[in-house]
Amino acid sequence: MEKRIGTVIIYVGDRQSAPQLNEVLSRHADIIICRQGFPRQNYSLISVVFEGTTDRIGSLTGQLGRIDGIEVKSALLKPQLNQEANSVEK
Repeated sequence: MEKRIGTVIIYVGDRQSAPQLNEVLSRHADIIICRQGFPRQNYSLISVVFEGTTDRIGSLTGQLGRIDGIEVKSALLKPQLNQEANSVEK
């Protein structure tokens, strides 16, 4: 199955949701490239960059979206990773 690169922004309005959030992210660690947190006084934002199949990405975003106190927005790219790697080698 073809891999995609994407990002998700996670709004954490209820810090009590953090353990569930971290559990879901840990289960999907194999597709996560980078994770960056931005704590604020009344909420937090987390930015995650990932590379994986649409099934794995859908699993991640779907599980995150079902956690109370969490809002999720994602974007996917369909880069031609294999062609880029081949052009560098030439």
